[in-house]
Amino acid sequence: MPMRMRRTRGARLPYGTLVAAATAALLATLVTPAGAEPQPSVPSASAAPATPAAPSTNSVRESRPVHSYADAIRESVWVDTGLDGDGDGRGDRVAVDIIRPREPAAAGRKIPVIMDASPYYACCGRGNESQKKTYDADGNPVQFPLFYDNYFVPRGYAFVGVDLAGTNRSDGCDDVGGRSDVRSAKAVVDWLNGRARGYTTRTGTARAGATGWSTGNVGMIGKSWDGTVANGVAATGVEGLKTIVPIGAISSWYDYFHSQGAPLYNANPTWLSDYVSSPEARARCGAVQDRIAAGTPYSGDWTAAWSERNHVPDASKVKASVFVVHGQQDLNVRANQFGQWWDALAAHGVERKIWLSQTGHVDPFDFRRADWVRTLHRWFDHYLLGYDNGIDREPVADIERAPDRWTTDRHWPPRGTAATTLRPAPGAEPGAGTLGRTPAAPGSTATFTDDPGLGELDWAARVDSATPEKAGFVTRPLSRDLRISGASKVTVTATPTTATAHLSAVLVDLGPDTIRDYAAAGEGITTLTDRTCWGPSTPGDSACFKETRARTTDVGYTVVSRGWADLGTWADPRKERPLTPGRAYTLTLDLASADHVVPAGHRLALIVGGTDKDLIDPPSTTPTVTLDLGRTWAKLPLVGGKDAFTRATSGPAPALPPTAARPSLSGSAPPAAVTGPRLPATGAAR
Repeated sequence: MPMRMRRTRGARLPYGTLVAAATAALLATLVTPAGAEPQPSVPSASAAPATPAAPSTNSVRESRPVHSYADAIRESVWVDTGLDGDGDGRGDRVAVDIIRPREPAAAGRKIPVIMDASPYYACCGRGNESQKKTYDADGNPVQFPLFYDNYFVPRGYAFVGVDLAGTNRSDGCDDVGGRSDVRSAKAVVDWLNGRARGYTTRTGTARAGATGWSTGNVGMIGKSWDGTVANGVAATGVEGLKTIVPIGAISSWYDYFHSQGAPLYNANPTWLSDYVSSPEARARCGAVQDRIAAGTPYSGDWTAAWSERNHVPDASKVKASVFVVHGQQDLNVRANQFGQWWDALAAHGVERKIWLSQTGHVDPFDFRRADWVRTLHRWFDHYLLGYDNGIDREPVADIERAPDRWTTDRHWPPRGTAATTLRPAPGAEPGAGTLGRTPAAPGSTATFTDDPGLGELDWAARVDSATPEKAGFVTRPLSRDLRISGASKVTVTATPTTATAHLSAVLVDLGPDTIRDYAAAGEGITTLTDRTCWGPSTPGDSACFKETRARTTDVGYTVVSRGWADLGTWADPRKERPLTPGRAYTLTLDLASADHVVPAGHRLALIVGGTDKDLIDPPSTTPTVTLDLGRTWAKLPLVGGKDAFTRATSGPAPALPPTAARPSLSGSAPPAAVTGPRLPATGAAR
């Protein structure tokens, strides 16, 4: 998928310095009492104690690292997907690299599987240090990226890394979220449950089975494209998939490339297929890439190809629990992706949990490491091993309110949240209008001219000034905190002067704050040189990863949520129509889900503009747009509803410190995380 900053690759510590601790020391550091925080460990290649008898799930609350990582079974299997995507007359086989503890198999015990299906294992790498799969001279797997294998294999899990079709050592062609992507991973779940064929080699006939060692219980995890595949597989309703953990993941590929008809990136996924494909696949998959290009037009019209890549309508089929993790300032996989998926899952009663951070496109291992490992451990223990550890009865949502400061909610959005209509109106002075519950007087208007050289940060910085590129509307300073929780909608009645027009709507918290610097390299984190270790290591696979800390900045305003649309989709969100200059059109823009508290003393702003620089592409013309304020409004999900807004906009507001010394995320140079072009050379959003 379109890519961001390239992560700096750091050298690993010499293995000899990492294996000094004996097995007893390993167990002392990794065996964590239930409810305690897991601590980083010094890895060991020594054998662990013999496998104990299978515990009762009623009495055990936590899996323990009792198996040898050094002696684990490492193998590769090729699973038949049932497709022939490359048209060579043979069924496509996808490569499945497996690491599993040796002791349970020797004792005749079966174990569950943690699976990460990815297109990135060879081209680009996984995680903050861009780790790739590695193999020995005989083709056997040596390094499994990330910490999942090091941490969970000693605890009685298998880890499985799947190369999507057309990538690394797999047959077929990658089709960027389509049937091939999903079938690549679903076939492996089927194979782990005895429903698909696996082979010991890529082209041979010797069969490989998993039912002798696998319970069939599978948990899929992954960030970005990997998490997107997990969403897609869960949406098939496949038996055996017990849980998924999508991190910064896509739920609809259309909404990755377009927003209500407005193109976001170079709005065609073809180059992504070429980017992740193996050299062999590039040579044989031209026809597939041509079909992708033909089926996903730049115009933003909805096609069958987009329906194939939209998992939201199939939320009713999901049988797995879902643990969603997303950065609210993710400008790659935007926050609308998790919001629409979460709402659809909720509508069908799917068990779910959510973490929302202040970061951009960042893995929780890199912004909340110890809590993440502990929580993920308990999550997999419950859903894959069946341990009654209580995680399913705990608050469903963790939300980062300030850098490294988190709150929880038993439900998300919280009960008592209600859509509340706020209305823009002209202000008493030139500049920003007002935002409140009272409708504007009939005939009130606001006008702006699209300026593709400016965007949301420029608009927010100038919200109190009369500038031609935006229309801004601001509440009075709040007397109480006001919480927005969920997805907002902004309905506009707009009259353009040209046959094409793009619209942006932005909610902004106006007031001084210290936030994660999502617009800088790292998207809210700084990578350090010190490492912590999360399991045992081998010479080819270290469990030690660079630590991080929050990268923060002082700001004068914070963008809360965004939405974009092509005004030409006013009649049908799936098809653009030419506009008639001088005619009024009514359109509702869907803003991304968010959870944000606007503090007392701050103001809440609604800004409507044209092209949001570097986030959507401009239209083919330069329209001037007039808003009919009497027929324009915002519906915000406010905790406490309209009464909360009334209370927050009544009474005296506390004084705030001056903001002159608190620069906002704007200036002559665009922020790193929101500039284009978004091409492979700029780094990977992985």
